[in-house]
Amino acid sequence: MELHYGELAARVAALTAGEDDPVALMATVACEVHHADDRFDWTGFYRVVAPDLLKIGPYQGGHGCLTIPFSRGVCGAAARTREVQIVPDVEAFPGHIACAASTRSEIVLPVLDAQGELIAVFDVDSDRPDAFGEADAEGLARILRETFAR
Repeated sequence: MELHYGELAARVAALTAGEDDPVALMATVACEVHHADDRFDWTGFYRVVAPDLLKIGPYQGGHGCLTIPFSRGVCGAAARTREVQIVPDVEAFPGHIACAASTRSEIVLPVLDAQGELIAVFDVDSDRPDAFGEADAEGLARILRETFAR
């Protein structure tokens, strides 16, 4: 089954209409995205809580890391560079932080607010290798843009 990001984006938009609390928005996005595709093993946000520091936010799945500095891991790289990170094999990513032993691949996207400030990163892990591609990056980026930068 192929994930239709347009339908997912419409569902998220309908559920979040009129909401402006970032944590409520993150909780809704994490839930909807997580349940949209069986490739998604862990789905959630790491919020920017201090300069160069991420702390776990709303998520779906098993336990995640509580804090991640911008200098470490895939989430840190996405926060530091403000660029989408697609990692087909987490074992091959220098400095990967193994929050869950089941993670084989992941995608992490920067989350910007309406002023263009980095407020979080959105992390989706898969227990399958090479689970993510450009269609995922584009579809998830659209959802994040429409939800947080409006």
